[in-house]
Amino acid sequence: MTTATLDLEKVGAFAQHIGAMLAGGATIAMMVVGDRTGLYAALAEGKALTPAQLAGATGTAERYVREWLSQQAAVGIVVYDPAEETFTLPPEHAAVLADDDSPAAMVGAAPLISGMHRRTDRLVEAFRSGAGIAWSDQDPSVFESTERFFRVGYRNSLVAEWIPALDGVHDKLSAGARVVDVGCGRGAPLLLLAQAYPNSQFVGYDVHPPSVETAQQRAVEAGVSDRVRFEVNFCHGYPDQEVDVITFFDAFHDLGDPVGAASHARRSLAADGTLVLVEPRAGDDLAATLATAPMAALGFAASTFLCTPNSLSQPVGLALGAQAGEAALREVLAAAGYGSVRRAAANDFNMVIEARP
Repeated sequence: MTTATLDLEKVGAFAQHIGAMLAGGATIAMMVVGDRTGLYAALAEGKALTPAQLAGATGTAERYVREWLSQQAAVGIVVYDPAEETFTLPPEHAAVLADDDSPAAMVGAAPLISGMHRRTDRLVEAFRSGAGIAWSDQDPSVFESTERFFRVGYRNSLVAEWIPALDGVHDKLSAGARVVDVGCGRGAPLLLLAQAYPNSQFVGYDVHPPSVETAQQRAVEAGVSDRVRFEVNFCHGYPDQEVDVITFFDAFHDLGDPVGAASHARRSLAADGTLVLVEPRAGDDLAATLATAPMAALGFAASTFLCTPNSLSQPVGLALGAQAGEAALREVLAAAGYGSVRRAAANDFNMVIEARP
């Protein structure tokens, strides 16, 4: 290939596109720094600050803060006033970067990307060997980020939208139901359900002991530990029977044997029980996903680094992937013996699948 065979305008445009991606990757690291040092939180108060003032407010070193602010200005996160030599974080930007309780909060996703970078060498080895990488072998920042980022979506939609869309589940939870969450991680969705439905009992299972320990602490902090417990167990090993609701929150596609997990859940459900899958929204083929899923690029990256390797590390290793799509999930549930499967709810990022024995 020579330059004579290339459209140099297209080359230049694509080089700029890649340059923007490189800047975005570097900015993720800066976002983690800004979050963990309290820089975003201090800027969220709305005042125009010099680097020295921001450093003083956060107990950080002015020279580092000045460089960080300059980078943030270069990518449009903060606004620089050259006359006053101050920096401002617009309130709309603060809603995304400075407050985990904001419905638009996204800064919690940044450590996930950092954690993926730290495991690049391991993933390259897996590409060559075909071996899996267990969830427990991921960088600890991945666990932190999964809890923080996914909790935003659960807080926005779980109780207000998803539960009412399920057939009869709201009434059961209100009256008092038994709920099992499989692949509970640090327990964010189960704790939200426990706070919304005080008459129900909840148990979460996960194979990752540190996450289970954190979930137990979260239950105590939330004041619901009398009705919520978390234990280490496998997706086809928990002993509960006659369960009213069994949930998988963004965990089903990670399993090596989702058919076996769904079959175990079916045997554990009461005759009128409900299985609930919350999964990333995706099309039933790549073209449809690329056209309709706004988070497809991040979803496929996370699937490559986290979800597919985790599945391949387990028996069967079906490796559905994070962008499996509804048709693939229906096939799995049909193979597991469910007679009724429907999409109960969806938004730009998630879909909720309801299944009954």
